[in-house]
Amino acid sequence: MKRFCLILTAVIMLLTATGTFAQQFAGYHARHFFLAGPAGAYQDGLLGFANPATTVMLQRFNMRYYWSTQEDDNADIQNWGFFTAAPNLGFGMLREKIDGKKVTDYNLSLGFGSRSAAFGIGYTWQGGEKARFARERLWSLGWLFRPGRFLSAGIIGNFSAESNAKEGVLDLGIRPLGNPRLTLFGDYALQKDQPWKDGTWSAGAALEVLPGINFSARYFDSERVTAGLAVSFGGGRVSGQSHLDEDNEVAYNTYSVGFGEYTPSIFANLFSKRRYFLEMHLKGRVDYRKFRWFDDNTQRFWELLQQVNRARENAAVEVIALNLSAMSILPEHAWELREALQAVRAAGKKVVIFFDNAGMTAYHLASVADVVMMDPQGSLMLPGYTLNRTYLKGTLEKLGLGFDEWRFFKYKSAAEALSRDSMSTADREQRQAYVDDIYDLIRSEVSASRGINEATFDRLIDEGVYFMAQDALAESLVDTLCRWNALGDVIRSLTGGNKMRIRPEQLNEGADAYQNWGTPPQIAIVYGLGECAMDSGINARQLAKIFERLTKDRSVKAVVFRVDSPGGDGMASDVVAEALKKCAAEKPVVVSQGQVAGSGGYWISMYGSAIMAGPGTITGSIGVIGGWLYDKGFSDKLGMTSDHVSRGAHADLFGAGVRLPLFGVQIPARNLTEVERSRMEKFIREYYRDFVEKVAAGRNMSVDAVETLAQGRIYSGTDGKANGLVDEIGGLDAAVEKARQMAGIPAGEEYQVIEIQKYKGLFDPGTFSPLPMAPRLADDPVLRFIRIMSEHPGFPYPMLLPGTYPVLEDVR
Repeated sequence: MKRFCLILTAVIMLLTATGTFAQQFAGYHARHFFLAGPAGAYQDGLLGFANPATTVMLQRFNMRYYWSTQEDDNADIQNWGFFTAAPNLGFGMLREKIDGKKVTDYNLSLGFGSRSAAFGIGYTWQGGEKARFARERLWSLGWLFRPGRFLSAGIIGNFSAESNAKEGVLDLGIRPLGNPRLTLFGDYALQKDQPWKDGTWSAGAALEVLPGINFSARYFDSERVTAGLAVSFGGGRVSGQSHLDEDNEVAYNTYSVGFGEYTPSIFANLFSKRRYFLEMHLKGRVDYRKFRWFDDNTQRFWELLQQVNRARENAAVEVIALNLSAMSILPEHAWELREALQAVRAAGKKVVIFFDNAGMTAYHLASVADVVMMDPQGSLMLPGYTLNRTYLKGTLEKLGLGFDEWRFFKYKSAAEALSRDSMSTADREQRQAYVDDIYDLIRSEVSASRGINEATFDRLIDEGVYFMAQDALAESLVDTLCRWNALGDVIRSLTGGNKMRIRPEQLNEGADAYQNWGTPPQIAIVYGLGECAMDSGINARQLAKIFERLTKDRSVKAVVFRVDSPGGDGMASDVVAEALKKCAAEKPVVVSQGQVAGSGGYWISMYGSAIMAGPGTITGSIGVIGGWLYDKGFSDKLGMTSDHVSRGAHADLFGAGVRLPLFGVQIPARNLTEVERSRMEKFIREYYRDFVEKVAAGRNMSVDAVETLAQGRIYSGTDGKANGLVDEIGGLDAAVEKARQMAGIPAGEEYQVIEIQKYKGLFDPGTFSPLPMAPRLADDPVLRFIRIMSEHPGFPYPMLLPGTYPVLEDVR
C-alpha cells in the first residue's frame, strides 16, 4: 500500500499544479457509460479500455460487444462498443451518437505486473466529430493494487495529447467475505483545475446470488442510478443494465454479450452434468519435462495428473478413457497415475483403458479400469519382475584397463559393475528384497482390481507368462476385445447412453479460473532430476539459486521438491541440500521421491519438512563409493604412449597417462600405492560419516539409528516408511496436498501450483543431428558411469549405478 499512496500523491499533485486554466474533456463517468462498476473493482474495466492495468488480470483471450438503446425502443441502437483483449494487451472501440452526430473512440492498452500489483499504459484516439463530444486524444496510465482477497484499489491518470487537460480517477473495492459473493465499490474522478466538490463519483455494490448470476446497483453524484444483471455460462456471458435519471425514470438500457474469462456458473453445471468423456492418449515417453518445440513424443507427467484430477472434479465428465498404445513409462509414474484413476472411480465416475501390447507396468496401470479394452491382435506379457546388472570386469581386462574398487560399506555396490563378474551376496540380498516388495504390491493391487485371488495371480505369472488376446479374455485379465475406434460403443454400454468428447483445454478453463483478488497462494514444484552434478543432471548450482529465490518469494507458501536421482557428486548434493534446508526454515518443503531417490538422491531429500515416496520408489542407499580406473596394458594394446614432467610426489597419479579415444578422458598410468589408497579410504570413511550425521540431523534420528539403516542399502518406499527414512507413502499429487496442509491453506481455498523449469529447452539438438544414434550412446548409463569415474578419479561418490532401479517400460 505504500506504493499506492505514493502514486496517488503524485496524481493529486499533477491535478492541483498551478498554471493557466486547463481545458477539460468529457469526464470519466460520461465516457464510460457501459461500465457496471468502477474499472478496477468490478468485472474487468472494459478489457483495458478504462484502466489499462486491468489487462494484467486476464487469463485468456476475451471479446465483448456492448450496445445501448432508448427505453421506448430497444431495437434502436444508439451507442455501441467492441472490446477485445488477451493477457496484458487490449484493444477497444466505442461509438457514441447524439442527434445524428457520431464519434468513435479507439483505444490500445498494454499492461505489466502481477495479479497483486499491475501497471498499464493506454492511448485513445478518435474518429468523427470529436469537438461535438468534447473528446481529445489521451494518454492513460493505470495502476491496480490487490494486496489480498479483500481489497482492490485502482488509479487512472488521463493526460491529453492536445492540451494541458488532465484527469485523475481513484476507485476502491471491498469484498467483506474475501470472494466475489459480495463486492462494495466506489470511484471518484477529478479533472485539472476542477474544484474537489465538482468531481464526479459513484458508489454501489454487486451481489452474486448464485454462481454466475450477479446483480449490481450503482448510485452517482448526479442522483442517477444504474441496476444491472450479468449471467455467465462458463466461458460466455450476457448482461443488461438499466440507467435511471434523477427522476428514477429509465433513460436508456445497455446490454452486452461476450466470451473469454471462465466464470463458475450454475448453468454450466446444470446443462452439462455427466455428458462428457475425457480421451487421453499416452503415446510417447511419460516424463517430467519436455522440449518446448518439436517434442510431441513426450507426455508431461504433472499435466497427465492434472487432466485426470480435473476430470474427476468436473461435474460434466462421467468417463475417462486412456489409450496406452506406444506408451513408455516408469513403474512409479504408472503407480501414481493409477492412484489418480482410483480416486476417479471412488468419486463415482468410470475409467476405460485400452492397450494393444502390454507388459507388467502397463497392465498394472490398465487393471484399475472399470473396463479394460485389448486389441484382438494384441498381446500381454506378464513374466514377473527382475533387476539385471551387466558386469564389465572381463571387458576391462580384455581392454587392458584395471579397476580398483574402494568399497568399505556392505551394501554400497555401484562399483561392482566394474570390479566383479556377478552379484555380491549383499547386493543380491537388497535387490531381491526390493523385487519382492514390487511384486507383492502389483499382485495385491491387480488382484483387488480384477477380482482374482493372489494364488491365481501367481499362477498366471508362473504358468501363463504370455497371453494372446483370447487367452487374456478367458483369464479375466481384460473385459473386451476391440480396437480403440470402438470406444464409443464401450462407453455407451458402460453408461447406458452416448457421451460427448471433452478436450483437456476445456477442463483447464474451469480449473485455472481464479475469481478472487490478488495473487492466489502458490505451491511451487521444483525438479531434481538426473545425476547429482554441479552443471548437468540436477544442475546443483542453478537449483540452489532456485531455492534461494523461492525462500524469498512471499507468494510461494510451500515447495514440493520432486527428486528422481540416483546420486552422484557429493558436493553437488550438499549444495542443494543446504539450499533446501534454508528454504525449509522459512516455509514447508515437501520432498516427493520418484522412481529413485537413493544415495545422493537421498542426500538432497534429507532436510525436507516431510519426505513422501511411492511404494516402489528406491530410497536410502546412504553410503559412498569410490574407485580407480587405470592403465593396465591398455596403451600397449593400442600402441599409445605418453610422457610427462612433474613436480610433487603424487603428481603423476592424476596427470600422467594416455587419453581414452571417443570418451576424451585421461586414463591414469598406474594404480595407487598402499599409502595412497589408505588415505583415500580415510577420506571416503569421513565422507560417509558426514553423510550419516547429516541424515540423522535432517530426519531427527540418532546417528546410531541411521547407521543401522545405512551401509549403502537400498529400500523400497514401503520399507523406507517402516524404518523412518520416509514419512508417508504417496505420489506427486499427495505431496502437493501435503504441502497445502503444511502451509496452512484452508481446504477449499483456491491456490495455484507453479512448476519451475518444466521445459528442458527450446528443442532437442538430436532432432536435427545427422548421427541420431550419438545421443543414445552418450546417454548409456553404464558408459556414463565409467566416464564419471574417469573424469573424477579418486572422488567419493554417493550414487547408485543405473540398473539398480527399474527403467522405462515400452508398450508397442
